[in-house]
Amino acid sequence: MKSSISRSRRAAVAVALGSALALTATACGDDGSGTGGDKGAEGSGKGEIVFWDNNGGVRTDIWKEIIADFEKANPGIKVKYVGIAAKEYQSKVDTAIQGGGLPDVGGVGAAMIAEFSAQNALEPLDDRLAKSSLNGRLNAEFVKSLKAAGGSGDTLYSIPTSANNGVLYYRTDLFQAAGLEAPETWDAFYQAAEKLTNAGRNEFGYTIRGGAGSIAQALDAMYGQSGITSFWNGDKTTVNDPKNVAALEKYAALYKKATPAADVNNDFTKMVAQWDTGKIGMLNHNLGSYQDHVKALGTGKFRGIPQPTGPGGKRVQVSNPVDGLGVFKSSKNKEAAWKFIEFALSHTENSKFNESAGQVPANTEAAQDPWIQKAEPTKLAAAALSDGSTTIVQLPYYLPDWNTISKADNEPNFQKVLLGKMSAKDFLDRLAEQLNEAQADWKQNH
Repeated sequence: MKSSISRSRRAAVAVALGSALALTATACGDDGSGTGGDKGAEGSGKGEIVFWDNNGGVRTDIWKEIIADFEKANPGIKVKYVGIAAKEYQSKVDTAIQGGGLPDVGGVGAAMIAEFSAQNALEPLDDRLAKSSLNGRLNAEFVKSLKAAGGSGDTLYSIPTSANNGVLYYRTDLFQAAGLEAPETWDAFYQAAEKLTNAGRNEFGYTIRGGAGSIAQALDAMYGQSGITSFWNGDKTTVNDPKNVAALEKYAALYKKATPAADVNNDFTKMVAQWDTGKIGMLNHNLGSYQDHVKALGTGKFRGIPQPTGPGGKRVQVSNPVDGLGVFKSSKNKEAAWKFIEFALSHTENSKFNESAGQVPANTEAAQDPWIQKAEPTKLAAAALSDGSTTIVQLPYYLPDWNTISKADNEPNFQKVLLGKMSAKDFLDRLAEQLNEAQADWKQNH
């Protein structure tokens, strides 16, 4: 098991190396030789820095606006923007780590930190934050999540920009017509999924994610129903706890009974587009798709609420995807790169970014701005993260093999569960075996 994971990671790096030259020319973080000095330099705090956006295209316009604001406030610094699609970003950075050409600053989300920091590519930012105007003005839980993602829990490699919380979107008009209450509990969720389904009219209560990205959503549903609040019990994972097995069995059983058959292959893009046709009652996705739903349905036909509550009225969610900005260690102008991060995380700019993205701001002052009160899903998500109503189960992003295990190795197996070709117990037992082995390996080497 372990050897296959290692082989797949080595193969991914080899493929990434094949396109190294394509990005080297766009960056000034080092000389592109791969020997340009991993330590980098503080630099003059002026000149040009290169910024890689980890959600290029989707966030390009707002980042260019923030960059223009920054350059106006810092006339001695120019920022070269490079937008990279989210699905390509991690492999592009891996390529540049191996072959040279890293930027000065770039997007570093929770799921990326272990991979990049294990290759000594990221600058620790604790001391810079402690001396910064941002100190004490960032959401403490977001900071905690990014530290945990690094593995040690005591080193910060990325400054949080936002949290893209999981949301349960539901059609208020369909619920009202069916005489259903808001799906605020898992019991109400399952009742609605069944009642809103009429396959003969191509109407379904729910759309389930069976394609790329399915594992995190399945884990969210599992832990939300079981009420288990930790991913680990000692050195063993809780994913195959009997309560989680029962929860996954119930969740997976929705497929083709209360969901479209196409869901087995649907990634988030297809799932969101399918829901926006107006024939499906509920959708689990994050805050990032809110504006898509507004464009398709208007604001009067749907709501986005925090995930349903489970046993005893508790809400348990797996760790929300926290995004952030990091300084790459090879940068020759770390001072200017840090200035850019400080500026982007300031009250005004972080508010501007998250209003555009529809996400929860990391800057606590930005999180109080009026626009949040008008965007109900973001407002409710922000409240759920800060009012003590939600327990977060931290996913083990720090494991170097986490992405391989949660994507390439197990997304096909989850499809088998949906299709009835593998039991939920067998699926979770296999997943647990891989996770326990990866955890043991990580502990041995740290």
